[in-house]
Amino acid sequence: MIGTLATYQNIVRNLDRSLARIEAQPMVQRETEHYLANIGKITSVEEFVDDFRLFNYAMKAFGLQDMAYAKAFMVKVLEEGVADPDSFANKLTDKRYAEFAKAFDFARHGAGATTYNPAQAGAMELYAIAAKRDLIPAETQKAETAYYLQTIPAITSADGLIANQRVYDYAIRAYGLEERAGDADFIRRLLAGGVEGVDALAKDEAEKPKLLAFVQAYNFAEYGASATTFTKAGDLAVDSYMRQTLEEDAGTQNEGVRLALYFERKAGGISNWYEVLGDRALAQVVRGALGLPDAFAQADIDKQVKFFESRLDIEDFKNPEALGKFLARFAAMWEMNNPSSGASNPALVLFQQPEFGISQDILLTLARMKS
Repeated sequence: MIGTLATYQNIVRNLDRSLARIEAQPMVQRETEHYLANIGKITSVEEFVDDFRLFNYAMKAFGLQDMAYAKAFMVKVLEEGVADPDSFANKLTDKRYAEFAKAFDFARHGAGATTYNPAQAGAMELYAIAAKRDLIPAETQKAETAYYLQTIPAITSADGLIANQRVYDYAIRAYGLEERAGDADFIRRLLAGGVEGVDALAKDEAEKPKLLAFVQAYNFAEYGASATTFTKAGDLAVDSYMRQTLEEDAGTQNEGVRLALYFERKAGGISNWYEVLGDRALAQVVRGALGLPDAFAQADIDKQVKFFESRLDIEDFKNPEALGKFLARFAAMWEMNNPSSGASNPALVLFQQPEFGISQDILLTLARMKS
């Protein structure tokens, strides 16, 4: 059997092909078709959690399938949303709940949560505010909005947005970028650079939020031609479902590969070591790469953090090259301790996280530290 490192690297190098193979599986295809055909019909939290098939698909997409039974818990997550820093989801150590609430944002968008697209509904809401501010006649606002909503789904690139003067003017006004309206080259560079390029292009701190909101609404850099039709509840959930299924599929042959793929997916969003300790799979990878025994997880949390800080720079996880070296190290250690063999492995329990992602005693400790 191919070793852990070779298998992991082969999947990552051919990620599109690997995901296409998963997407072609009959069961995955059936569930995805059903999900896309019906998720847009869901208009409330209650409908969502009561639809077993749709809800389970969504929960699996975010790695929360083991919590699908906890409907009351998830209703609280969804009803409070993430806008308030003190909301239920934001207080949970496990970030997946906040990510789920962002994708199915009933708290903010209500009945439109499953169909909300920032380039469509988002721009329309902001344009209405701008129209009131600029004293644009109601009939003009209505006509421009109707044209915009009819036309924007057909816009598939930054050049297409800029080329349609009427749509372009609507978008610029909606996001408060009138000062930049005449500089099409700037807008083109802004959209080409995506979210990560905003800081370098903003003239000052005050302009950054407007530029960021504009790029997030017309995110051709990330979503390509589907940017103006992309919805978190639809496209994002499907993409996440495919990735989760790919990792599970890899884990049936080699659990070390699943751990590496999971870490690679989560690495860019890790900001501190407490987040690593709050996710047993992430913590397992770090301990494995450093050659630490599982018993190390029972040590004092602060001492674990200090030890990790002395051995690794957490910022390296955001650097593809450094991350690749780290995961190669983990894969080598995993292979040494778990020579490639069959599917069954005790590490599967790492992905079967309890309600808060970690044991209750560690959760309480982290909660006290966070507050």
